[in-house]
Amino acid sequence: MRRAIPGLKVYIFAGIILMGLSGLLFKLWYVQIAHGSDYIVKSNGKSQVTVRLPAVRGEILDKNGISLVQNRSSFEVDFYLPAMVQAYRALHKGVVPVVKYRQNVHDMPKEHGEADVQKIVNEAIMPRLEELGIAHDYNSHKLQMHYRNNTLVPYSYIQDLDFETMAKFSENNIGLPGVDVTVKPVRNYVYGAFAAHLLGYVGPEKRTDIEESKKYNFYQPDLQGQVNLELTLDDELKGTPGVKILQRNAKGVIEGEVGMVEPKQGSNVYLTIDARIQFIVEQALRSVGRGAAVVVDPNNGNILAMASVPSYDPNTFIPSISTQDWVDINKDETNPMLNRAISAYAPGSTYKLMVALAGLRKGVGSRSFNCGGGVTYGNTFMKCWIAAKGGNHGVLNLPTAIKLSCNGFFYQYGNAAGIDIIDSTGALLGLGSKTGIPLSGEAPGVLPGPEWLTENKPNERWSAGLTANTSIGQGDVLASPLQMAMIGATLANGGICYEPRLVDKVVAQDGTLVSETPIKIRSDMIKDGGLTAEQIEIVRKGMFRVVNEEGGTAGKGRVKGIQVAGKTGTAQFWRGKVKDNHTWFLSFAPYDKPRYVICLLVQGANSGGGVCAPLAAKIYTDIFAMDEGKIPELVALEPAKGNFKFVESIDFGRGVPAATTAADDETAPVDSDARAQESKPDAAPNIRDEADEGGRVKNKKPDKKGLEGFFKNLFGGKKKDNNSNNQQRKPSAR
Repeated sequence: MRRAIPGLKVYIFAGIILMGLSGLLFKLWYVQIAHGSDYIVKSNGKSQVTVRLPAVRGEILDKNGISLVQNRSSFEVDFYLPAMVQAYRALHKGVVPVVKYRQNVHDMPKEHGEADVQKIVNEAIMPRLEELGIAHDYNSHKLQMHYRNNTLVPYSYIQDLDFETMAKFSENNIGLPGVDVTVKPVRNYVYGAFAAHLLGYVGPEKRTDIEESKKYNFYQPDLQGQVNLELTLDDELKGTPGVKILQRNAKGVIEGEVGMVEPKQGSNVYLTIDARIQFIVEQALRSVGRGAAVVVDPNNGNILAMASVPSYDPNTFIPSISTQDWVDINKDETNPMLNRAISAYAPGSTYKLMVALAGLRKGVGSRSFNCGGGVTYGNTFMKCWIAAKGGNHGVLNLPTAIKLSCNGFFYQYGNAAGIDIIDSTGALLGLGSKTGIPLSGEAPGVLPGPEWLTENKPNERWSAGLTANTSIGQGDVLASPLQMAMIGATLANGGICYEPRLVDKVVAQDGTLVSETPIKIRSDMIKDGGLTAEQIEIVRKGMFRVVNEEGGTAGKGRVKGIQVAGKTGTAQFWRGKVKDNHTWFLSFAPYDKPRYVICLLVQGANSGGGVCAPLAAKIYTDIFAMDEGKIPELVALEPAKGNFKFVESIDFGRGVPAATTAADDETAPVDSDARAQESKPDAAPNIRDEADEGGRVKNKKPDKKGLEGFFKNLFGGKKKDNNSNNQQRKPSAR
């Protein structure tokens, strides 16, 4: 009989042990590493509180990697109201004060009762805070409403304290249930009002994810884009939330943090904007009270700068805006939140460039027309601007008519081309529709014609007079500076109409390319429009003569050493009984190898040649100076203030040669129906609530000012504040 091998049992037993250990290790890995965050959230027991931490947003940078929007830490004091109620109930043997309110249930009013958190806070929380000298006024009504509707979300009692003050606050054993100090990521718009109309601002998310919120005791919402790039790129910028575990003792007092899963930052967004050019444009544009400027690369459609004045500082909205600041912004009649670069106005004579292309497509570009000071249509004699000076332009060809901005010529030229070809050319170039740029409130403009008139003014019929008025960019025509800039880019590059491009790429925090915005062509005026390069050059030559020849309307747009080509425009506009012309200058440079297109709009100015042209020249001068190493130093900008002063002219002390100065008043004295498509961004910000009587601190001492006075007296030193904004803004309750 064969005996069993003694070692076999040992091997089998050892194998079983190894398998068991492997299974245990796998389970530990699965629980602690693979699904660690899930089990942290689920580990909420009676002694612990789980708090969802808001995700950290990615940065917004310019084309060269200059950071325009970052994040900073906001130190805040939060009230966990259910914890306060629970602790009060435990201390008072199950009794809590109750407040009654009425609310409709199935369309029938019904009386309800809930814990009176105002009374609980004032009785159980405020005395201790007053004792420490750190009590702060709050809005008791909003506090109660917050408890009624948002028990999941902590109530932010004090916002945006500097680090030193918050650290000292944390060092004190306050011993209050439901009171916690926390650090939250908030937006920092690095250069103040710089590019505000592009960047936008953020606020708390509008809707809470119900399913996600069930994982936590308390839910701190993410920041969410409210307008402009912060809104349209919200999915790319937002990160992944984290979770914080707080230790709570038997009395309901939060004693500290025992666990943390850090939030992850969202992707970074790189724009096509060149911050240096943006800065140059914004500085120059502040010489007027209301206006806009767009700078485009004509070789790809990239937007290098876009500015609008007046402006605002998006940091005012972070972490919330005061009621008074919000009232002041909305009362400002100059409309500082309006982005005039994507609003639509009567383009005046800059529109003649599109009409010139339409006539060339129709085959009338080689014809000459006589300007006798005006043209009669029906019973109306429509004057050319030169008639007001007692003269006429005589017989002109197309390039000369562009140079002199002759209305009499374009009345006839437009009718010879016909409104149908004018409208189809405008559509090819993007007029009458939104460009699709990722900004809030873009206006489509108006490309008027018989069909448009039937839909919008059914009692009127299209006429030759309307075609004439349309041909000089007045009447019902509306276009935005961005739309006109893309027309300028099309002429500059010889016929390619690009779609404007503002976002270059999105990059993850590890450097991985998430997405890239492709360069898109809207139309090719040679392939799609039937034009030749020689025909487009006729219009370009006319623009060259506008700036560089005697008698041209934009002599003040000349730049030493750089050949600029352009077209001025002045559309009659009245604000009530006050003259408020919309003036334009559309240009590109250098002429032979264009690198930049600039479109300028100024409201309330005398003429495009006298105001917008020298503005463009100043911008060109500073941009080309960068090639010689004269790089502007970027600094934070205060909001540009708006006004309704009428601007007669701008010079910048450039000393334009006398040979190029010309009559720059090209406004046709006609009855203009010029309007505008303007709208503020449609987003209500996070507004801080003003304190009410029920939330007033009762025992304030006159020689102390909240936290400042308390810490100065307690620690005998001056508080250092590295945040200039905090030096002028007292912490305030929401």
